[in-house]
Amino acid sequence: MHPLSTATRSTRPASRPARRHRTARLGAGLAVGALLLAGCGQGDAGAGETAGGGGGDEGGDVTLRFAWWGSDHYHQMYQEVADAFMAEHPDITIVPEFTDWGGYWDKLATTVAAGDTPDVLMQEQRYLREYVDRGVLADLSQHDIETSGMDEALLATGEVDDGLYAIPTGLNVFSIVANPQVFADAGVEMPDDTTWTWEEFHEIATEVGQKAPDGVWGKQDWGTNDAGLNVFARQHGEQLFTEDGELGISEDTLTQWWQMSLDLQESGGQPPASTTSEMMNMGPEQSLVGTNTGAMMAEWTNQLTAISGAAGHELELLRWPGESDGERTGMYYKPALYASMSATSEHPEEAAMFIDFMLNSEAAGDIIMADLGMPVNLETRERVVAELPAADKQSADFVADLEDEIVDSPPVPPQGAGEIAAILGRLNDEVLFERLTPQQAAEQFVAEVENVVGG
Repeated sequence: MHPLSTATRSTRPASRPARRHRTARLGAGLAVGALLLAGCGQGDAGAGETAGGGGGDEGGDVTLRFAWWGSDHYHQMYQEVADAFMAEHPDITIVPEFTDWGGYWDKLATTVAAGDTPDVLMQEQRYLREYVDRGVLADLSQHDIETSGMDEALLATGEVDDGLYAIPTGLNVFSIVANPQVFADAGVEMPDDTTWTWEEFHEIATEVGQKAPDGVWGKQDWGTNDAGLNVFARQHGEQLFTEDGELGISEDTLTQWWQMSLDLQESGGQPPASTTSEMMNMGPEQSLVGTNTGAMMAEWTNQLTAISGAAGHELELLRWPGESDGERTGMYYKPALYASMSATSEHPEEAAMFIDFMLNSEAAGDIIMADLGMPVNLETRERVVAELPAADKQSADFVADLEDEIVDSPPVPPQGAGEIAAILGRLNDEVLFERLTPQQAAEQFVAEVENVVGG
């Protein structure tokens, strides 16, 4: 959910016209120390949530509404960025609107339906095409946002139908986070992530669960996670969605995915279904790894610092099992999240200025650091990486080390992809509570998803 960066000391001003450079390849920019992606901060907004104030102006000044999701940490970070921008532009007021991950999309759907979209809003790849197709987002290539200093391959992920509707904040990789202390306490050796297979993974997780003290497990269940499922599918020569927006994963691969979780639950490698269900809405800090009650979990690289802080000691990032013996490697680079602008903003020039400031300015880069993924601005990325704390540097090194192994990234998901997580979560519960077999869940998943995305 969070990133890494490298920006120049004085990035180009917001008034300079945007220049776009396209590429279909993962360029050298991804190697600079690829890093955490922040795509998903999930926390409670609590009493800090601010109601939308519309785009009205007072006394001739411009008011912009800025919407985001995340934990309290992210709320504070975004507010600091807004404050820094307002200090440079005293005639522009940024009104914050924030909530947690689930509440954000519910609220955004409501405001969009009412014709009251925030001027600047954070976007996520699963919802990008949906909001583009509905005409909600502005084509940022038509506004004064400097893009010539940005990672071209990463920038291209915000393009839909030849328009740039979202600019990624940074880069992330979905990985395995391991707790060496739990391994040591159980007397189990850490795996070699360059060679381990899924069979070896099952054996290791089971051994930790059997040898560790009661209440400590080999892994936290990840059967609900579409990013992990996509890695697994790619290893099998498939992908969650095709370039044409159709479901690209087979029932057989889905069945294997859920059978692994069920087998590990039965072997003691992961918690019982009741514990897994209770943990579904908990943040990374409350995970088994973060509370030192689990040896492994799946998470974005930019979450390493937060989880390490919760655990109270150093953790390690590992490749997914099966990367060395599958039909191909499955891990991929993914934009952490995106900055977008309302197509109906009454103040598009000022909204573009704010987006440019957030993604390109030294002031914003110093605030955001690695919290929104490895920065899209290459100068910011290079500068900030050198200043990162130990856990973030580990993440940057890990992502950079994958450059020769990662072949490509999945296409932008089709409209309706935002519902996949809920479908996976519900069916995963059915499997783990043994109300559905893995095969039955796979068949139901295919039917439901094809109905949602029109595949």
